[in-house]
Amino acid sequence: MVFLSCKKDRRVNYAVVNQTANDIIINKNKAKTETQFISILYANLFQEALPINELIMTQNVIQSVGDRALVYEIILSNYMNTNGVKMPSDSAMKANPEQFIIDTYKQFYLRIPSELEKNFFLNYFEANPNVRPELVYTSFAASDEYLFY
Repeated sequence: MVFLSCKKDRRVNYAVVNQTANDIIINKNKAKTETQFISILYANLFQEALPINELIMTQNVIQSVGDRALVYEIILSNYMNTNGVKMPSDSAMKANPEQFIIDTYKQFYLRIPSELEKNFFLNYFEANPNVRPELVYTSFAASDEYLFY
């Protein structure tokens, strides 16, 4: 019998760098309630408090549909297509994309982006010059991280 096995090549240096995790990300483990999600989303997009009658109507819609994720996406889409959403203009985003990214992370995730996250978006904006602030805001509000605090 002959046994063959792989041998580890000890000449390879993968240059792995230890990174410290950001505590803000780690501690986001509590899901927002329906009321919190609706109210915070509205405040993030319109920069004002959600009227109570609209909150109650929206809660009734959520409770009448079984698929919570689907309803959240519909609510987000509805808000994004409503007049009064406050977000930077295309020209402001393109004039200072790094500041736009930082401000968006602070607004939606209540934290500063890591260098990796910042570089991802800068590269994405460069490769996709037609990206508009609406798409970025929608992606942040629809993300898993946004559902937790």
